[in-house]
Amino acid sequence: MEQEKVEQVPRTEEALDPPSQRVVLLRRIAGPLLSVGMLCLALWALHLLARDVTYHEIRQYVESVSRTRLLMAIALTTLGFGVMSFYDRFGLEAIGKSLPWRRVTLISFISYAFSNAVGMSLLVSGSIRYRFYLQNGLTTTEIAKLVLYCTLSFWLGLLALTGVTLLVVPLPAGLPMSDWRLTLAIALTAIPLAWVLGGFIRKPIRLWRWRVLLPRPLPALRQVLVGALDWWLAAAVMYVLMPDRLDTGFGHFLAIFVIAQIAGLISHVPGGLGVFEAVMLAGFGATGNQALAAPILGSLAAFRIVYYLLPLCAATVLVLQREARGLRRQSLWSPWFTGLLPSFFAGLTLVSGAVLLFSGATRALPDRMAILRSVLPLSVLEVSHLLASVIGMLLLILARGLQRRLDAAYWLTLVLLVAGAVFSLLKGIDYEEATLLALLALALGPAHKLFYRRASLFNASFSVGWIVAIVAVFGCATWLVMFSYKHVEYSSSLWWEFSFHEGGAPRALRALVGAAVAGLLFALASLIKPQRLRRTPPSEAELQRALPLIRGFHSAQAHLALMGDKHLLFDADGKAFLMYDTEGRSWVSMGDPVGEDEDARRELVWSFREQCERAGGWPVFYQVSPADLDMYLEVGMSLLKIGEEARVRLADFNLDGKSRKTLRGTVNKLGRDGLRLEIVPANEVAPLLPRLKEISDAWLGDKHAREKRFSLGAFDPRYLVRTPMALVWQGERIVAFANLFLTETREEASLDLMRFVPDGPSGIMDYLFVELMQWAKAEGYRWFNLGMAPLAGLTSRRQAPLWNRFGALVFGRGERFYNFRGLQRYKDKFDPEWEPRYMAVPGGIALPMILANVASLISGGLTGVVRR
Repeated sequence: MEQEKVEQVPRTEEALDPPSQRVVLLRRIAGPLLSVGMLCLALWALHLLARDVTYHEIRQYVESVSRTRLLMAIALTTLGFGVMSFYDRFGLEAIGKSLPWRRVTLISFISYAFSNAVGMSLLVSGSIRYRFYLQNGLTTTEIAKLVLYCTLSFWLGLLALTGVTLLVVPLPAGLPMSDWRLTLAIALTAIPLAWVLGGFIRKPIRLWRWRVLLPRPLPALRQVLVGALDWWLAAAVMYVLMPDRLDTGFGHFLAIFVIAQIAGLISHVPGGLGVFEAVMLAGFGATGNQALAAPILGSLAAFRIVYYLLPLCAATVLVLQREARGLRRQSLWSPWFTGLLPSFFAGLTLVSGAVLLFSGATRALPDRMAILRSVLPLSVLEVSHLLASVIGMLLLILARGLQRRLDAAYWLTLVLLVAGAVFSLLKGIDYEEATLLALLALALGPAHKLFYRRASLFNASFSVGWIVAIVAVFGCATWLVMFSYKHVEYSSSLWWEFSFHEGGAPRALRALVGAAVAGLLFALASLIKPQRLRRTPPSEAELQRALPLIRGFHSAQAHLALMGDKHLLFDADGKAFLMYDTEGRSWVSMGDPVGEDEDARRELVWSFREQCERAGGWPVFYQVSPADLDMYLEVGMSLLKIGEEARVRLADFNLDGKSRKTLRGTVNKLGRDGLRLEIVPANEVAPLLPRLKEISDAWLGDKHAREKRFSLGAFDPRYLVRTPMALVWQGERIVAFANLFLTETREEASLDLMRFVPDGPSGIMDYLFVELMQWAKAEGYRWFNLGMAPLAGLTSRRQAPLWNRFGALVFGRGERFYNFRGLQRYKDKFDPEWEPRYMAVPGGIALPMILANVASLISGGLTGVVRR
């Protein structure tokens, strides 16, 4: 029977060796480092191309743009985002789905407003669409198809517009690609043309390992035209904001614009920042030409505000409005927005920190400084300027804490937003950024319930991407200081100059150093923070500390902690713990956190994930229950169904009726043969262990099995004396035994290690189960847990996720390796209620290695995966 209770995970490849781990790490950091490298190159190119342009000239041009042009640019932007909604509308049509037009438009607008501003359009836009469309009834597969359709439309339209434009309009002689314009134009046009013409081929086309059936020509042409129109309108927005003296025709402008956009997209820099500007300057021949560079950079700044910033602000307002409405009405949107808001506030806090840093790096308006001079002492201005930039850096750091739902990060962010708004006014009457900070503080104020974690901010792990984002923002601020004050000759005395009129450069330098010091001090404090994740077996004192939590928990499986083979991680107050072990890079927690305090259990999930990431491991939660799935989804983990657990409702359990005839006959027969059940208290188990050891060894030898671990106990005297023991006697001989898991709340009873003599009477396990259930029912227990049936309940339907289909295949055809169906059928004869069990894993390509690690952990080593 022990063989039947073992949970298995499908076998896969072995865990990564150290060189492979280094390769995976390099892959993780390669993308962010490439983006930072491209950003640095773009900023350096901008520095060379606009070396004679001053920040004041750019700002002057932005302020001089007429109201008519601004309104026209806003109208074209609105029309452009309306066209973008056709991506989703036609995509839904392509996958055979239909949603209300207004809802589709809202989803499209919010996803593109964020992805355009933040960059990484496939990740950001795809993530937002996933959240929205999942709540609107689409499956994961359908959402993936929709995102792929939108991405293809986006690129096909850009390539078609670029190719046709280059065919018609010659490039300026100064651009490097002007000599092979026609070759590039033909190559770019050929891709969308092949997509459209390929629709006449009604057989699937093999692309590497995939078979692709191209859409029919008319839908494909419509897909390309929508993308081209979207990009044409984006170019029109920029064209309206360009100075008249650079107007050489829309065609010439369009050619440069689309090439600059492709360069920005390829760079993976958020929003193409710096890359797009550098190509535009080079395309218009503004290298070293102050008269051309200043208005071009001014129009680019205006374009960023109209096409990126205004839609982002509008999308932010819509999200907050929907959230408020959802909280009042408890609508379908509310759960999604409630889960999204911490990350949403984190993003806005990151933007606010960048605004403060950029503001501290630029010159204040002279007329506002004149007002401050008449009402404030110089010392207040200097201190306010310095502290505003320091607050900006701290907000960049605290944004990560908000994403991790830390209570301390919430309160600090709230205080710093208010302080930042005050210092913005004191350093230059920058009421625009003060308003932004104040509005964010007002929106954040009522959201305290979302930030419930009491963990230290220094324990929050910062991913490579997050660190790169902070460094990139600070790098841009540094470049902005150099650009804004490049006419000021540097000297060591500059640091100590204090003046209302000529003190802009010294203030910016001091503010930049203050922000850098704040960031470095936080990094140093985080680095010297000791690791809390322990990897030593639990001591006897720790097991005694865990015992009350185990007995008071609703699930009897928590008693597995008493085996002592898993490490224990307690929360700060000792109100909950989780048990885990490591295999390869996988840090696997057995079951849900144990304890009745929900806040403590939730905090353990967060802290376990963060500390695993800091140690370079993959956090995994094995065999978790549906009631706690939100804890794992909240930290960004994915869920895999791994089977179903059988629990018998004892109030309804009896041996009456025709369906129980076989069980009733077995129990009655064995009772007549002299079998009887005895429950031995834990303190009386030790003297029985020598006799029980003989039974266990005989059972293992007869089954050609080996001891398992992690999700099951083993014959270990230190473990067995901690729990009561069920004995089956035949006369004066013990013929079977099982150690019991009993909760003090009488919520659940279960058993773990089950062994019987090979020459014992037939049906002895049926007898043991039935007698134990009847005993537990008499003792007042509500449930009897029969354990999990691995891979049970997984579906092989076409629309099911790949893991479910694979698991269903193994369940149906894997009897050669493991008795999957037999185990489920055996437990099913007790009429249990089946409840799904899941494994929570981090997303990404690590899943095969994680599955291999978990299988090895449960089976007592890789050889145990293929042996009993």
